[in-house]
Amino acid sequence: MTKNHNFFLDLAFQLAEKNLGKTGLNPSVGSIVVKNNTVISSGVTSTSGRPHAEFNALNKIKNTKGATLYTSIEPCTHHGKTPPCTNIIIKKKIKNVYYSFDDPDIRTYKKAKKILNKKGIKVKLIKSKKYKNFYRSYFINKKLNISFISAKIAISKDYFTINKKKKWITNNFSRKVAHLIRSQHDGIISTSKSINSDNSLLNCRLDGLDNKKPDLFIIDLNLKLKSNLLINKFLKKRKTYLITYKKNLKKAQIYQKKGYRIILIKSLKNKNDFVLLYKKLLKMGYARILIETGLTFLNTLIKNKLINDLYIFKSDNYLKNKGKNNTSTKYIKNTFCKPISINLNNDKLYKGEF
Repeated sequence: MTKNHNFFLDLAFQLAEKNLGKTGLNPSVGSIVVKNNTVISSGVTSTSGRPHAEFNALNKIKNTKGATLYTSIEPCTHHGKTPPCTNIIIKKKIKNVYYSFDDPDIRTYKKAKKILNKKGIKVKLIKSKKYKNFYRSYFINKKLNISFISAKIAISKDYFTINKKKKWITNNFSRKVAHLIRSQHDGIISTSKSINSDNSLLNCRLDGLDNKKPDLFIIDLNLKLKSNLLINKFLKKRKTYLITYKKNLKKAQIYQKKGYRIILIKSLKNKNDFVLLYKKLLKMGYARILIETGLTFLNTLIKNKLINDLYIFKSDNYLKNKGKNNTSTKYIKNTFCKPISINLNNDKLYKGEF
């Protein structure tokens, strides 16, 4: 029996990171199968959310009798579109199971241990300090029945969010990390004002990650999105939604013919309106959403506590008279939290959790 529990659980979480934000309403789970202190198989939750990691790890090998399974979250015990993972754990004659989180889904919560113990399989919960916040988004999905909301913004050293002379504020290292952050979400929310101004694609321009670009949601309450944007070229390859008022239905149908998908809402003025939108997006299968907008819209979300995570990329350069803001930066200044230890070639990355 292996004693390197934390090492193998860390491997499981590293696998789970691979599909973070790409497994729909299911959590991204990593599973490691160990025998004689050696990894003999591994699996991660499939990008559609099924099959689950445990099935993917155990189904592709034959001799698992007496092996140990490490999995980042409690194996499921309920019948859904696929059988419970506890079934294949029993079938494959696994001897020990270690995991780091109880699944908050009431159909599974703390049930795996009871089911597996009855079959003589030892089960132990080992909490991970290193990955203690890994399933924060999944827990919020389950507890509040809303999408988990992240946001990101770039600022200069003197707190400007717009460079009047260039498109970018931060350097290439920061932008690559921003693309990585995008890849860990299944949806991006922006506004027609931001997209019209930047003509941005909001994709993942990193080798191997372009196929992981999130679906795009554009808040366009008055349907002012321009017709000559770069995103229009990819409407057949990427789900792109326009969020607009119900009263705009006729005009919205023109966009629909071009390839946009339409989400009609009554209002988007107060916190409750946004919460209703977040709930709607979760019902559509979007568990992790990234906000990429200008400072004015972002301030509204910060003031109303409508963000769970905020990534602030801070340049090492001053913009001075080359910089400008459309509104106050006081909320950004007040939300600086812990710096993330990462080499961005003099730029810095901060992450706030709310």
